[in-house]
Amino acid sequence: MVQVCLNGPRTAADGTAVPLTPESMADSAAEAVAAGATDIHVHPKMPCGRDTLSPRVLAETLSAIRARVSVPVGVTTGAWAEPDTAARLERIRSWTVLPDHASVNWHEPGAEEVAALLLDLGVGVEAGIWSGTDGVERFAASPLGPKALRVLAEVTDTDPSSAVASARGLLSGLGAAHGRPVLLHGEDGGAWPVLRLAGRLGLATRVGVE
Repeated sequence: MVQVCLNGPRTAADGTAVPLTPESMADSAAEAVAAGATDIHVHPKMPCGRDTLSPRVLAETLSAIRARVSVPVGVTTGAWAEPDTAARLERIRSWTVLPDHASVNWHEPGAEEVAALLLDLGVGVEAGIWSGTDGVERFAASPLGPKALRVLAEVTDTDPSSAVASARGLLSGLGAAHGRPVLLHGEDGGAWPVLRLAGRLGLATRVGVE
């Protein structure tokens, strides 16, 4: 499975190629699916380019993308979009259009509560486990682990010369990962080396504007 990341946490400062509006995200989604992507990860944006969990923006973004493609569409729930856990939960509870799945960064405060709410809403949970964090340990001890749709093994090491070793270390730490499928991906300079490793290991992967 190849998941495309349409924009990530990037903004207009990262270049004009970053899709920031629902329409441009839908265009990028259609292009990615035509190129072979089978799943979509997107960060709904405010006009300024900041990530948001706004029910209105989420509905507009998901509706625009789904009008163009039929593959599953997931969104971020990153704490940077709403740092206060209670406010983040209230935002998610207010969603009127639901994504097929949503990523939850397990090292972030409130991860268990966010994941539990998403599951209650019928939204698939992608357990984001970042290298260099205590996400591995937290996920291993989580009673929600077996309920995750998949594990996102996210390599934060951006050095092309060491990202693969970091990825192998992360996968080793994850172990059986509660028996859930693993999607392995990197970012910036580590994106391509980690993608190639995922291919060699037969794992799902993500590529795009991470």
